[in-house]
Amino acid sequence: MTKDQIRRQIRAQKKLVDPQTRTLAAHHAFARLTGLAAFAVSHHILLYHALPDELDTISFLQNWYSRKNLYLPRVAGVNLELLPFHPQRLSTGAFGIEEPQPQPGEMPIDPKDIEMIVVPGVAFDEAGHRLGRGRGYYDRLLSSTRALKVGIGYDFQLIDQVPVEPHDISLDIIITPTRTIIVRQPRHNY
Repeated sequence: MTKDQIRRQIRAQKKLVDPQTRTLAAHHAFARLTGLAAFAVSHHILLYHALPDELDTISFLQNWYSRKNLYLPRVAGVNLELLPFHPQRLSTGAFGIEEPQPQPGEMPIDPKDIEMIVVPGVAFDEAGHRLGRGRGYYDRLLSSTRALKVGIGYDFQLIDQVPVEPHDISLDIIITPTRTIIVRQPRHNY
């Protein structure tokens, strides 16, 4: 299948997910994330603010932002800048995604200072390949950091094989509500 065919197929499957199933799936997937030893030792974690068809992150963000340094991406041209998450500092940004708003004098964090990046995707495979929405924002970000790269999604987003191009960046761990796939052993000395 081509990338576009996979995107269409997954989009159709996501439309069948009811709100209760979506909430339960997010709960189980993020429980798996917090069960990782790498999560326990990571202090600077980049997440994402979910679109309506992605596993919801808002409960996780609200539960953890006072205990970990959590960051969200903000679209800045063709790249993402990383700003601290705070529930009262969000506004709708590019592509209708809630993004953090910087405070006066606040600079984005350097991606090299992030220890774990949790990314959404359209599809994943067991080799750690990720298919995104096609704009390349996360691939550009992931190529600039040594952070542990964790993909998270529904079980049906795990497919046999994601088509890969030279610029695509692989992930270290894939998490679904029922599975944790360790592609590469995490380094605990970020």
